[in-house]
Amino acid sequence: MKKLFVIVLLTTSISSVAQNLFGKNPFKNQQDWDKQRIHYGYFIGFSSYNFKINYTEEYLKLHGSNEIIVNSETGFNVGLVGNLRIMEYIDLRFEPGLYYNKRTLFYPHITNPNLANRDVASTYINFPLLLKFSALRTGNIRPYVVGGLSQSLNLSSNATSREDNYEGTFRMKKWTTNYEIGLGIDFYFQHFKFTPSIRGVFGLQDELIRDNNASSPWTGNIESMKTRAILINFTFH
Repeated sequence: MKKLFVIVLLTTSISSVAQNLFGKNPFKNQQDWDKQRIHYGYFIGFSSYNFKINYTEEYLKLHGSNEIIVNSETGFNVGLVGNLRIMEYIDLRFEPGLYYNKRTLFYPHITNPNLANRDVASTYINFPLLLKFSALRTGNIRPYVVGGLSQSLNLSSNATSREDNYEGTFRMKKWTTNYEIGLGIDFYFQHFKFTPSIRGVFGLQDELIRDNNASSPWTGNIESMKTRAILINFTFH
């Protein structure tokens, strides 16, 4: 009987929440929320970082489609949100955050298995400045698209290290510039606003620091290496 009571209670609660959010005539929560000039929040989430690699002509002639393989692990994100209302449907957002991730590079043209892999662990502090374009609110739901520029500081870049891949150290530049585009949905609850979102990050600059030997098998054949990432964030206001 206790289990049945708990199931009925949970079902009733979920049904009530769903009715408030998605019903035909839902009660509008936080009706004046979007009229605030400035408001703040925080986010947590997951990310997957990759590289877009362009090769020199010499590499393509020698190895053809035998390209470097990038294996990505799912990382985590955490950060803050500052929102400035510009007009009814446009907001300016600043979302500084910490992004930790790991990528492993496999070089198929390097025959020694002990040298063919390079782990690239990155800890980014990201500083995006974004414009948010919101649709008309329907009940307790409001979708939006977002886009803008960001600067990323890589705390694990090894940029100042004198050692390179010959000593097992993969080096990247400390600062990079990106553009970001994404979309999300604002859900208005009684006491807070919850926003799941997905965003793409596209690096604009080459991040690779070449090895001291210009003929290095790890960096000598790479023309540019730029970050590509997918961010999934859950924001609470």
